[in-house]
Amino acid sequence: MRPKNRRRGFTLVEIMVVIIVLTILAAAVIPNLTGKTDDARVARARSDVAALEAAIDMFKLDMGRFPTSEEGLTVLREPPQSDDAVRWKGPYLKKSVPPDPWGNPYVYVCPGVFNPDSYDLSSLGADGQEGGEGYARDITSWEHYEATDTGMAPTAPAP
Repeated sequence: MRPKNRRRGFTLVEIMVVIIVLTILAAAVIPNLTGKTDDARVARARSDVAALEAAIDMFKLDMGRFPTSEEGLTVLREPPQSDDAVRWKGPYLKKSVPPDPWGNPYVYVCPGVFNPDSYDLSSLGADGQEGGEGYARDITSWEHYEATDTGMAPTAPAP
């Protein structure tokens, strides 16, 4: 017969087995989550670029011009300091322009290098520098992407 006041605890071996099992599970799950996080950032940057393009197009409809590089994207929330400010019917965005998913500002140039008749809008990707491969590749307004494309490869524009 066992005494009633004797407590039964976990042995060191049992605790080590639990730690090893948790470590194996974490090693299997964390890399999968990391890839999904990067894919989600790319998808958000593409979505932001499309939303900013729509706001820029609304600005152009009202103003008869695109925002200048000097005005930048802030003119989508605040009236321009130009002579044609009376035509501004904004704000064209509900919130201020967010940074890209990697914390960098979106790059807006007008007239554009790739679109000399309008503007270039881009996110510099994970590395925050022009160019790059994979998740460091720039996300731009002048390249078209398939909805299911997570490999960061642009597709040819629709005819």
